[in-house]
Amino acid sequence: MIRVENLTKRYGEKTAVDDLSFSIPTGVVTGFLGPNGAGKSTTLRLILGLDTPSAGAVSIDGRAYRDYDAPLRMVGTMLEARAIHSGRSAYNHLLALAQTHGLPRSRVEEVIELVGIGEVARRRVGSFSLGMGQRLGIAAALIGDPQTVILDEPANGLDPEGIRWIRNLLKGLAGEGRTVFVSSHVMSEMAQTAERLVVIGRGRLIADTTVEEFVSRASSDAPVRVRTPQATELRDALADRGVQVSGDERGVLEVRGASAERIGEAAAAGGIVLHELTPLQASLEDAFMHLTHNAVEYHTGAQAEAAGADIEPELGARA
Repeated sequence: MIRVENLTKRYGEKTAVDDLSFSIPTGVVTGFLGPNGAGKSTTLRLILGLDTPSAGAVSIDGRAYRDYDAPLRMVGTMLEARAIHSGRSAYNHLLALAQTHGLPRSRVEEVIELVGIGEVARRRVGSFSLGMGQRLGIAAALIGDPQTVILDEPANGLDPEGIRWIRNLLKGLAGEGRTVFVSSHVMSEMAQTAERLVVIGRGRLIADTTVEEFVSRASSDAPVRVRTPQATELRDALADRGVQVSGDERGVLEVRGASAERIGEAAAAGGIVLHELTPLQASLEDAFMHLTHNAVEYHTGAQAEAAGADIEPELGARA
């Protein structure tokens, strides 16, 4: 388990991480989300002891990362996949890591096979594609067979087969009872991989909850799709009920401000035939944009107008 308690990091007058607290449990994949400039990279560096916090503390299975004698056996990390000497082969890079922790050569062969870089393992890393570099970074993170795995953008540069592979790998690691903490900007992939989410904005906690609850919160004001051959009649029936109806008159409407049950009852009372009555669910991307739009540090013109300058971000953990 990773435990972050009242973590704060200041760089001069800039507060990158602001009194941040959350826990990452074992046995599930937890996604780490936030807009650019939210403080995700700083938080990961603080967890791994690469930066010193201004306040607060972090523990991994009860101890600070720096206190482990053989950290690769306990915590596997990838913050920058290409942070490898470009003139060294993948095999020798992994072998060097293994030898610093008393791991056998057989473990190097195992992780090379696991990540699928056997054909290029003896080539210099400088010739690797982005995807091959990502696979090597993941191999380095896993070489110690760690209980805790922390990866930053692991799907970056991977092709569709590689994305499916990393998704299944992460789920498999969590299924073995490990702690898996993954930062990503790819919302569609997080929706299929993670069970829990930690979401931050401007260094502060926005949500610490399940993916299902996070999406459900954003879906509370989502419209209901209605398909009916009597669209005009249904629009009129709902007009005096304080709801918003949009769409054409050819049979498909989107209704806001009324539940599917309420719409169905209004249709029944008016003798209106319904062919479809579907509450629309927000995607993880929709939910993320909805709940973080006021925590984005750099807005486009349209985003700035939508967000408003005087609205504070929604904060706090909701489990």
